[in-house]
Amino acid sequence: MPSHKASQAQRAQALLAEHGMLRLRELTEAGIGEETLSRLVRQGSVIRPSRGLYQAADAEIDAAHSLAEAAKLVPKGVICLISALQYHELTTQLPSRVWVAISRAAWKPSLSYPPIRIVRFADRSLDTGVETHMIEGVAVRITSVAKTVVDCFRYRNKIGTDVALEALREGLRKRRCSANALWKLARELRILSVMRPYLESAASDGA
Repeated sequence: MPSHKASQAQRAQALLAEHGMLRLRELTEAGIGEETLSRLVRQGSVIRPSRGLYQAADAEIDAAHSLAEAAKLVPKGVICLISALQYHELTTQLPSRVWVAISRAAWKPSLSYPPIRIVRFADRSLDTGVETHMIEGVAVRITSVAKTVVDCFRYRNKIGTDVALEALREGLRKRRCSANALWKLARELRILSVMRPYLESAASDGA
């Protein structure tokens, strides 16, 4: 193998070890050619979990692996609703798709894998209550517990009121968020009139 090709391969493997997963564009911008990547995939040292996405074959796979994949493929998106509930361990639901919020004006990606459910948020809502969690070396933006619960009530017609109620009860029971934080966010996002009776009931039940 020519020295410059060996150098590309070594650099690709080092970058993937450092960052977990990288898009083709990120690797080519680092001076790594598609031919080198294809050869690494054929050799089995690198895998391609989705089109245009690469990962070291020996990388440790996190339970939230699909969230890291979605974050790389939809870099301006935010993991939300049922996927965020599952990440925060606030639901018994097992989503078959990764729920990702994008802005109303953003381009909607078309992906065959991982399966993604796109939800459009207003810009203000998209940027409110977002945390960054590291999953397999990837910075993944996920709605906070309180924001996720409030979003579940905002999008109850999509996910079901029963899911929103479960999220509310579990969030308070496990002390992952406070009633005050939920009240404040619900008012800010103009969903307080809907959530008020549920919040008052949860408070009276001592959830």
